[in-house]
Amino acid sequence: MGDFLRARREALKPHDVGLPAYGRRRVPGLRREEVALLAGVSSDYYIRLEQGRENSPSPQVLDAVAQALKLDAEATDHLNRLCLTTSQRPRDRGATDVSGQLLRLMDGWEHTPAFVVGPALDVMAANSLATALHSGFDRFDNLARMVFVDPAGRDFYQDWERAAHSCVAEIRAAHGHDPASARIAEVVAELSAQSDEFAAIWRLHEVKSKSQECKQLKHPQVGDLYIELAAFTVNGAAHQQLVVYRAEPAGPTAAAFETLRSSLATWPEQAQAAVSAADRAVDEQ
Repeated sequence: MGDFLRARREALKPHDVGLPAYGRRRVPGLRREEVALLAGVSSDYYIRLEQGRENSPSPQVLDAVAQALKLDAEATDHLNRLCLTTSQRPRDRGATDVSGQLLRLMDGWEHTPAFVVGPALDVMAANSLATALHSGFDRFDNLARMVFVDPAGRDFYQDWERAAHSCVAEIRAAHGHDPASARIAEVVAELSAQSDEFAAIWRLHEVKSKSQECKQLKHPQVGDLYIELAAFTVNGAAHQQLVVYRAEPAGPTAAAFETLRSSLATWPEQAQAAVSAADRAVDEQ
């Protein structure tokens, strides 16, 4: 919680909250005393919050601090979750396998890329068109790794900065739900060691779950793609998300999807083998 509060405080400037910027500032963003003033608490109390010496702040205090730091609804919920004790957190971490019904549903969407991701953005299952769409990557295994480590990510995601911040914010949101997740810790450690950019964005404590947005992608075979993304929480597996890409009907992206779908049978042997292996993994689950 202290790291989160500090990062969000440092991201704000005095003019963001209606305060004058006077004197030389030795720290980035707001001073602790300024946040305390805006939240209506004592400076000493707020300092204890950031230092982790205040373990049970009231909901009223948390709401006041959230308002002072200009947190949106999702970031405010995240702050409240960070204050939960281990015994207060849900013990059910969700299913580790993708249900057969969902796999069959995705497999029936021949013209729509669809895949399932876990909390650390691991790709747990995908239909053939989703696999074809990501065929330019070394592996279609973890969205964050693909963005930050795989060289193909810089070309595939036309707005790379947005994709990078989005991936990290999604993992940070999942971490708030399950701080003890060994898999999230593993992914964060690996990517922080391999990518200075990931490590820097992780320290910002941005929080944003995957929901609905538009993306601009560039596939090495079919070129520019403009898609609408929708993500859905899977009932019965609360830590899984179904991600679906939609193209405008009769538009160039829909035509590109059709080209990818039609080319699956004529791909080079190595690429076709990769898709077949992915399909077998889905069938086995």
